[in-house]
Amino acid sequence: MQTTVFVRLRLILVGLAVIVGLVIVQLLRIDFFSADYFNRLFETMSTVEKEFAPERGRIFDRHGELLATNDVQYELSISPPGVTDVDEVADTLSQLLDVSVTEIRAAAESDDAYVFVARPVAAEIGDQIKALRESGQARLNGVDLAPLPHRIYPGANLAAQVLGFVGYTEQGKAVGYTGVEGFYNDWLSGRPVQGVQAVVPFNAQLDPVPEQGADLYLTLDRDIQFLVEGSLAQAVQVYGAEGGTIVVLDPRNGEILAMASYPNYNPMDYARIYREQPELLQNAAVSGQFEPGSTFKILTMAAALDSGLVQPGSPFQDTGYIEVGGVPIRNWNSGAWGAVDMVGCLRHSLNVCMASLSTQLGTTTFYNYLSAFGIGHRTNVDLAAEAGGRLKLPGDTDWYESDLGTNAFGQGVAVTPLQLVSAVSAVANGGVMMQPHILLRVENGGQVHVTRPQVLGRPIRPETAATLSLMLAQSLEAGEGDQALVPGYRIAGKTGTAQIPIPGGYDQRQTIASFIGWGPVDDPRFVVLVKLDKPRASIWGSETAAPAFAALARRLVVLMQIPPDDVRRVLAGQ
Repeated sequence: MQTTVFVRLRLILVGLAVIVGLVIVQLLRIDFFSADYFNRLFETMSTVEKEFAPERGRIFDRHGELLATNDVQYELSISPPGVTDVDEVADTLSQLLDVSVTEIRAAAESDDAYVFVARPVAAEIGDQIKALRESGQARLNGVDLAPLPHRIYPGANLAAQVLGFVGYTEQGKAVGYTGVEGFYNDWLSGRPVQGVQAVVPFNAQLDPVPEQGADLYLTLDRDIQFLVEGSLAQAVQVYGAEGGTIVVLDPRNGEILAMASYPNYNPMDYARIYREQPELLQNAAVSGQFEPGSTFKILTMAAALDSGLVQPGSPFQDTGYIEVGGVPIRNWNSGAWGAVDMVGCLRHSLNVCMASLSTQLGTTTFYNYLSAFGIGHRTNVDLAAEAGGRLKLPGDTDWYESDLGTNAFGQGVAVTPLQLVSAVSAVANGGVMMQPHILLRVENGGQVHVTRPQVLGRPIRPETAATLSLMLAQSLEAGEGDQALVPGYRIAGKTGTAQIPIPGGYDQRQTIASFIGWGPVDDPRFVVLVKLDKPRASIWGSETAAPAFAALARRLVVLMQIPPDDVRRVLAGQ
């Protein structure tokens, strides 16, 4: 009996020893061989893989005035393993967010390690959630707020179509659309990186920290842009126009100093504008095409002078009528001006004279000059959604011989405002057409890249440009464009009144009124195009766009600190 008891005790002791041994072996195995498993388990529960986008680069004007920057909104998610009070999380978040209690509860009870809930969450709501968590007023363990950059524009509507806007994908990635934001999206966005984000604790830092987006400095002058937008809005109101565009370019280097279209919009309200007035999101200065009318006569006269066909004093007998390709062409008032010279043709804006010049030049020479001026081609400006205009050429199925005559005075040809400004800037700049551009320099991580002016073309000789500038100044001073004159400064320029194409012909009641001018003539610092769409006060560019140009230019010369002609001559010792 006693032997049996001892045997049983030995068996029990052996069994206990085996169990203890197994426990020790298992503990040693876990301690030395399974640490990676637990590390991976902890990381799975406390982190989530994610693409981190850097802060979007800012946009400034040429003087460092801020045009676009970033604020912070939030992306709210829940890490179910970290939630300690589902009811508290669901009730609190449903009151603060536009999300139902049921949806939040489902997220908090999910088997996933990380559940997206809402984006974007306004900064004030996110800050309120943080305050509740940190103060202990609400048990919000497992609730994660990730910073979500939000684009803001301190000037609101200022330069809206030039800057563009920033939207967000379903994954929360910021994407620039139209304007500078669209064209330079990659530079502004920087380089996203893959990394992990901790979901516990509440305010974890990003790891790794991504590279920042580049800061852009534009050629725009904020003060000139503000002046231009105010002048355009006033002109639209005074002359009862449906809208309009103004472009200000430095002809010496192609820098765009201001560019505005009316009406415009607030880029921070782009979602509503996209639904209700999507056309406002486009920059009409680079994407809107129109028939330029008589402003185009500058290019026709440039071709005639440069080719040697005429001189300023060359005579022309205006009968008020010419036929080209079987189509009759008459002057704007159906009148005949008799004996005039080339300056007179510009002064009286004679369609018949221009059609006569283009037919004498012939198709090859005439269209070669227009192509050299960039007509029918994109300028390749660094702004999104640029249109190319339209110049029908001999051989095209829709070109007719009559186009040779009508194109000479800006009918049957389509341009964008920037195309026209770029072409005419060659006349202002001694025959040299510079590449128009909006970017002045880029700053990124201590590195600076400066945009160098580039020559786009040399469509005419310097002598031709100088002669034509004087002719246009003389025609303004003694012609129908005298309302564009600026006291103290000699200005060259041309009015335009373009009929609007409609099915079957042209609208006989509404026009596009325009004026393009530059100055001072002896040292041009600016080229300005004023374009008004369908003005009701008068259909004529000489009575609407020309005075609007003068009102703008009087203040522009002050902002640009350009002394009057007589003062500059004294300073130059002339």
